[in-house]
Amino acid sequence: MEKRTSAFARLLAAIALIGAVVLVVLVVSGSFGESDGDKQKQTTTKTTKKPKTKAATYVVKSGDTLVSIAHRTGVPVASIIALNPDVDPQILIAGETLKLR
Repeated sequence: MEKRTSAFARLLAAIALIGAVVLVVLVVSGSFGESDGDKQKQTTTKTTKKPKTKAATYVVKSGDTLVSIAHRTGVPVASIIALNPDVDPQILIAGETLKLR
């Protein structure tokens, strides 16, 4: 008995392997790259800034943190801490008044 080898099957297997490698490379490079739409979204979010509040004080509400107050008012956390040295940043009491300017 003669052992038959199929050249066609070997060729097909090599083509399938090359195709799989190309597909993996395309998927990986697509996940690391950014499209024009992503670049446009990033530039719009970077240029949009929340204006600082005109209020001179802020009354702390239940669940507020210095970071949430800073985001809401537009005043940096460091400024809030500097203007309110007597306030413990870890324990904010609802109803407490913080200086913003």
